Amino acid sequence: MDMTLFLALLGFAFVASGTPGPNNLMLLASGANFGFKRTLPHMLGISLGHSFMVFVIGLGLAQAFHSLPMLRNVLTVVSIVYMLWLAWKIAHAAAPKGGDVTAKPFTFLQAAAFQWVNPKAVIMAISAQTNYAQGDTWLAALFVGLGFLMVNFPAITLWAWMGTELRRFLTNARRLALFNWTMAALLVASLVPILLH
Repeated sequence: MDMTLFLALLGFAFVASGTPGPNNLMLLASGANFGFKRTLPHMLGISLGHSFMVFVIGLGLAQAFHSLPMLRNVLTVVSIVYMLWLAWKIAHAAAPKGGDVTAKPFTFLQAAAFQWVNPKAVIMAISAQTNYAQGDTWLAALFVGLGFLMVNFPAITLWAWMGTELRRFLTNARRLALFNWTMAALLVASLVPILLH
């Protein structure tokens, strides 16, 4: 792969991974509710799961979306319903020492699977493979996936850390509830561009 193109890919991947979206809003909320250490599997699931999805999309899923527009519509509906459910869960989360002691952060597998119904993640993957893959080989798809793997984790770590820092402020139930409802509302708001598209 051309080094200039690869550096451009890294820049795109870092910005796309670090800007607000469903993954980062959920990491912010998870860091605030569960702390950094308990959010780590969620972070790893996002990084490895998304990089794998970028690779698979490069192998031909993007063509399937192009050939079967209904597949994209089905994925959009599933993702919207799932994200609304996640927003409800975030809004009703309690601190681990609070009333809902059964609340748990996302596991590695849950976070990895979420990438397939996260519209921003899917669009990022298709855009990256369309614009940065040199050729239609599995190796070109792999390079784009590896580019995301290199920068995604550092980009999303900031969001989990910010949530952890907010945790100090969210020590009373009222502030925590307000924060969780705000995060839930922002997650729902992140659906607006999808619905308008």
